[in-house]
Amino acid sequence: MSNPERRYVISFGCPDRTGIIARISGFLAEHGGWIVEAAYHTDPDTGWFFTRQVVRADSLPFDAAELRSRFADVAESLSAESSWQVSDTGERRRAVILVSKAGHCLYDLLGRVASGELDVDVAAVIGNHESLGDITRAHGIPFHHVPFPAGDAAAKAPAFAEVRKLVDEHDPHAVVLARFMQVLPPELCEAWAGRALNIHHSFLPSFVGARPYHQAHARGVKLIGATCHYVTADLDAGPIVDQDVIRVDHGDSVEDLVRKGRDIEKVTLARGLRWHLEGRVLVHGNRTVVF
Repeated sequence: MSNPERRYVISFGCPDRTGIIARISGFLAEHGGWIVEAAYHTDPDTGWFFTRQVVRADSLPFDAAELRSRFADVAESLSAESSWQVSDTGERRRAVILVSKAGHCLYDLLGRVASGELDVDVAAVIGNHESLGDITRAHGIPFHHVPFPAGDAAAKAPAFAEVRKLVDEHDPHAVVLARFMQVLPPELCEAWAGRALNIHHSFLPSFVGARPYHQAHARGVKLIGATCHYVTADLDAGPIVDQDVIRVDHGDSVEDLVRKGRDIEKVTLARGLRWHLEGRVLVHGNRTVVF
């Protein structure tokens, strides 16, 4: 508890009303909690209040588990959503990455992890092709090849069962679909709800489906983008964590759009993953608040 850099992060959403901030700050002050960061948002459309509070761990006389237990009464009194959480920055975050053949997002994430820019342990990389195995193992990370047969969902069920087994062994804080070109079945979407992050190679909801850069080129667009979102059973329609765009013009070929699009995909996925791991993303229905 002596590390002044260690933080406890409290985040939740609840119906808006007067006295919420006083209730939170009063609870923390009662136990000597030293707030170092506080963010609030009220959504007038839904009447909900959202907050993220960061407290110095060494200012409290108990650990994160005890804080979580004691804060449960506060959360209940405020009718907080069941997804409220207390996280500990002293606990290492774990991620498992799912890939296919395209490697640009994986290369980028591995580089950020190796340089210390992205503070997470990549427990494993799982691919439905073997092509990204060497780069994964070069970073000292286990690579698992799980081939997927062509065909309908029933034919792929055993492969998805194996992927689920490999992922769940690590109980990761994030399951990252880094251009994983398989559609997760509903049962996996439910099991990994709020943890599975996907990078979509377009600025949703425009140009959805196959060959988005070809569609964009044919329309003569001036901006292309990427979308990082949580995975749900509704394909490419989960809560959006981050989006970004890059300018293009009439002189760009399809290959230029693909190259520029890959650049923006890498940045958007890394940024969305960082926000998720830091507990900055609160999901309410199909919308997010990102502090």
